[in-house]
Amino acid sequence: MREIDVSLVAETVAKLCEDANLHLPCMMRETIENAAKREESPVCREVLGDIVSNIDCAAELNVPICQDTGMAVIFLEIGQDVHFTGGNLYEAVNRGVAKGYVEGKLRLSVVKDPIRRGNTNDNTPAVIHTFITDGDKVKFTVAPKGFGSENMSRMKMFTPSASVDDIVAFVTETVSAAGSNPCPPIVLGVGIGGDFEQCAFLAKKALCRDLRIRNADPYYADLEQRMLEEANKTGIGSQGFGGTVTALYVNIETAPTHIAGLPVAVNVGCHVTRHKEAEI
Repeated sequence: MREIDVSLVAETVAKLCEDANLHLPCMMRETIENAAKREESPVCREVLGDIVSNIDCAAELNVPICQDTGMAVIFLEIGQDVHFTGGNLYEAVNRGVAKGYVEGKLRLSVVKDPIRRGNTNDNTPAVIHTFITDGDKVKFTVAPKGFGSENMSRMKMFTPSASVDDIVAFVTETVSAAGSNPCPPIVLGVGIGGDFEQCAFLAKKALCRDLRIRNADPYYADLEQRMLEEANKTGIGSQGFGGTVTALYVNIETAPTHIAGLPVAVNVGCHVTRHKEAEI
């Protein structure tokens, strides 16, 4: 049994919160730059160029890429041979979020009550997902999620009679309905299967998959490409100015489901879809 003091958890989370908001995932900048090269609209090419410049300026000045530094979503993959010491794990995670956001001078966007509001003033509590895995390591994925894109996300409880065409149409309708609101070019995390809440979780998890990795199942890898092509046919374009690049990539995650169901969730991410990982 390996013992890990929760103070190390807090420090790791704090650093990841800052890093995720200052630096895009590997290859995202290059993907946006390449999108500008194939964009047919002169206006959108210029917009994509501005987005790349903004990414570079953020890195140079050590400031957040976007003013909406998001609600902290934390994925914890915990080895079953780990024993946490020195306090409560979730409390430590939230201490880390508070430290990262307050000391990192990131925008504090979380309210303590969904209707009565009232800012918590430290961006806590985080949304925390935990998984038990083999071994004695802990893997962290910190994904700050801005709500310009989050608000455009949708879910539908299809029946098994729905076709693949119906699912693709739902994803495309989600993109069309979102328009310029999620600050395109966007990325799409699509969850298919499970039940009501697992499906939404799958969509969120899909957003955190490395954009260079296609679904391991060739059937769903092809479906990712088809959804991407249909999203780009909407003509929304970068920042809604019209163009041929509306979405940068689509990731699908699936799970077994009930014989009577076919849940589908679409989690929309903006061009600043952030996530950083670390392992202790």
